[in-house]
Amino acid sequence: MQVITEIKGPVWPGERSVLTIGAYDGLHRGHMSVITSVVNEAKARSARSVVITFDRHPASVVRPESAPLLITSLEERIEVLAHAGLDAVVVLPFDESAARENAADFVQRVFVDALAAEVVIVGEDFHFGKGREGNVPMLHELGAVHDFVVSPIVLHRDDHDVISSTAIRQALRNGDIDRASSMLGRPVRVHGEVIHGDERGRTIGFPTANIDAGPGVAIPADGVYAARCTVDGKAYRCAVNIGRRPTFYEAAGRSLIECHLLDFDGDLYGRTLAIEIIGRLRDEQRFEGLSELTAQLALDVEATRKLVEL
Repeated sequence: MQVITEIKGPVWPGERSVLTIGAYDGLHRGHMSVITSVVNEAKARSARSVVITFDRHPASVVRPESAPLLITSLEERIEVLAHAGLDAVVVLPFDESAARENAADFVQRVFVDALAAEVVIVGEDFHFGKGREGNVPMLHELGAVHDFVVSPIVLHRDDHDVISSTAIRQALRNGDIDRASSMLGRPVRVHGEVIHGDERGRTIGFPTANIDAGPGVAIPADGVYAARCTVDGKAYRCAVNIGRRPTFYEAAGRSLIECHLLDFDGDLYGRTLAIEIIGRLRDEQRFEGLSELTAQLALDVEATRKLVEL
């Protein structure tokens, strides 16, 4: 899959494309149904299949005070898209200048001049351009002018409701890993750099890798989780605590992610770990002393061994 980060004229002169566009945070099952349609339609038309996305969530520029927490980083989105059978993903910079571009100019510049769109596939509620002025009816009008077809996709639903990034964020806030994973179509992932912590876990026989997920990232609610991660090509089970460690702190400033890798012995400081959360074991709780804490940690490890397959 080609990753295009700059557009300067036609990308594939003489060839046309089938494309979709969006922030695509999470790349959940609804997103993937749109992308599958793009790939299949492009094959049927002998055209290029393309996803257009952005280097940051547009809301972080347009309304930063209420921008959503990110489910997936740009790197994760590209990783997932690379397995979708696409010809290319176009990653456009989104800044204040981009936010001011009107919908018609954007379509002319990107859809028509750069990608020679033949078919544009988007969700039925799609909006784009300055002030969200662009929508499916406008795309139909522009398609008639620029010779492309617009194919709106009905929003993907499951037994609960519409699958959306907003619903996934809510499930994560609730600690409902099963629901979030079901909507994603894959395990919830938390990733970040391993940083130095109190190193208290090592002294009680449960060393942890402290993961800095960074600001603006959606993580599961405080609690203890069973997970897996891969280090140097080998998969390990992990018992993960997300929380404020009430046994040791009265009022920690923010939740931390502490990951105990079962049967692992090594130095992970400075490395980036991607943790796949498989299930929630329990709420975070305060213990009266180290003996009570270590007894519970042993139970968490045993539960993780039973729940997580390698």
